[in-house]
Amino acid sequence: MTKVIEVNNLTKSYRGATAVDSVSLAIEENGIYGLLGRNGAGKTTLMKLVAGHELASTGEISVYGASPVENSAVLANMAFIRESLRYSENYKIGHVLKAAKIAFANWDDAFAQSLVDKFQIPRKRLVRKLSRGQLSAVGVVVGLAARAPITILDEPYIGMDAVARKHFYDILLADYIKHPRTIVLSTHLIDEVADLLEHVFVIDQGRIILDANTEDLRGSAAVIEGSTESVDDAVAGFVILESQTIGTQKRVVAQGLKAEDAARLQSAGLAVKPATLQQLIISQTNMDSSEKVEVA
Repeated sequence: MTKVIEVNNLTKSYRGATAVDSVSLAIEENGIYGLLGRNGAGKTTLMKLVAGHELASTGEISVYGASPVENSAVLANMAFIRESLRYSENYKIGHVLKAAKIAFANWDDAFAQSLVDKFQIPRKRLVRKLSRGQLSAVGVVVGLAARAPITILDEPYIGMDAVARKHFYDILLADYIKHPRTIVLSTHLIDEVADLLEHVFVIDQGRIILDANTEDLRGSAAVIEGSTESVDDAVAGFVILESQTIGTQKRVVAQGLKAEDAARLQSAGLAVKPATLQQLIISQTNMDSSEKVEVA
């Protein structure tokens, strides 16, 4: 596979505060990637750096083999859509779509118009007077209809309600299947996007703490619940990612269980179920940096 984005030892600091800390990663052509992490973890800063909107303090960024900073050839193949996008005071949705048609070579105007109707964006209202959900939908329309070879979506959909977001995820996947491209979703809504993602990067306090294919992650950890004594005896020898005790009951997220291990624990009266991607990531970000483990 062709690597379209490569980041090596990237650091970005603001007046002594480090927002992105020695990050290295690679993103290949045609896939849906997740950049996951809590608010303030460094997601937006990293995406701004990749999109050439910020200058790195140290390190290197390569997009199609070149720096994205002030590089029109690179940026012509990229759409960077973020929640905080602002439009001209007098713009209506029609003006936004006309500007996008000029900006993006692969723009599909018919698709954009259909999305405006699907997300019920008022065509006659000034964009600055739209609700937060409607404004988020504008960003989603542009991000999808641009069909840029590299599409970075930095939570433009966060203002939409849960039903509208689910609609967006369904449309995104269907359109990606028809028109493959490299899509990066930056979000903290992990469970909502888990089924879309082929690969995840988890960022915490500016550092990448997890870089893995989602297929490798699925089934790599399990949630075990039961009496404290039973759980403690059962999980000896496994890597414990998270542990919580309430009264006489204990719940752990354990890594390294095989099918026969799960069957043995269940026969001993313990509840065992696969950990979700969100549980796995939360357990990782709750750990001290010295305790991070590599997910096999």
